[in-house]
Amino acid sequence: MTSQNWCQVQLRSILFLTALVFLNLTPYATHASVVGFEDLTLNPNTYWNGSNGAGSFTSGGVTFPNSYNATYGSWSGFAYSNVQDPTTPGWSNQYAARPGSGAGTSPNYAVAYQGADRLAISLATSWDFQGRGLFVANTTYAAFDMLNGSGFSKRFGGSTGTDADWLRLTVRGLLGGSETGAVDFYLADYRFSNSSQDYILNTWAFVDLTSLGTVDALSFDLASSDNGDWGMNTPAYFAIDNLGSVPEPSCTSLLMVSGLCIAVGRRERRALLP
Repeated sequence: MTSQNWCQVQLRSILFLTALVFLNLTPYATHASVVGFEDLTLNPNTYWNGSNGAGSFTSGGVTFPNSYNATYGSWSGFAYSNVQDPTTPGWSNQYAARPGSGAGTSPNYAVAYQGADRLAISLATSWDFQGRGLFVANTTYAAFDMLNGSGFSKRFGGSTGTDADWLRLTVRGLLGGSETGAVDFYLADYRFSNSSQDYILNTWAFVDLTSLGTVDALSFDLASSDNGDWGMNTPAYFAIDNLGSVPEPSCTSLLMVSGLCIAVGRRERRALLP
């Protein structure tokens, strides 16, 4: 083998190994344990809120608690839904995610309502959340209440738009009952000095839970800047989907691999020139 051919072989080997590294370290690497709620059956544009008295539902081996009060027709904990109504404000539309569908336009997603009981889900086995997380969104009900205010809650930003309002979701990891860590994510944030940066989340957003490590349960807590004598005035709702997923594929890593291909190609062409 000539030195020129040997160099070409080595360059191709380096490119191949580098591509494998990038594609395995980036979000293209998926995991089997992703809970997207598509294993749950619903008629179109409907929801399950525990009215059958089941007390919980299970999807992908994860148990989501539910408490339904038949006397008042109320519920707390988790429900699941495929309601597609991102525009109707008010409590009557409490089962709709603000984006109008599940994450990635999938039909199903879960809706959580924080009542008196702690919001916590149980995993069938312990999960390592390294490089993994979940997608969260506002519900249509909560989003429009924060945007416009209501008889119970204030308009975020106040009359001037400068009030430092916020709605925060905290996800905690648990292993054997002990907390492994906590991740905060703001579903709405009006604390910026530049008001043009204020937002109420209207899309699905990925929350990285890597810092929680290995867990066998997750708990969820909502907190708001708008509170009254009975707790939060802001509707205590949020939506989740694709638990255990990874972020969208990284364009940066793919571009780096493409760049390596171009660089190697150019080097090989130069090597072949007389």
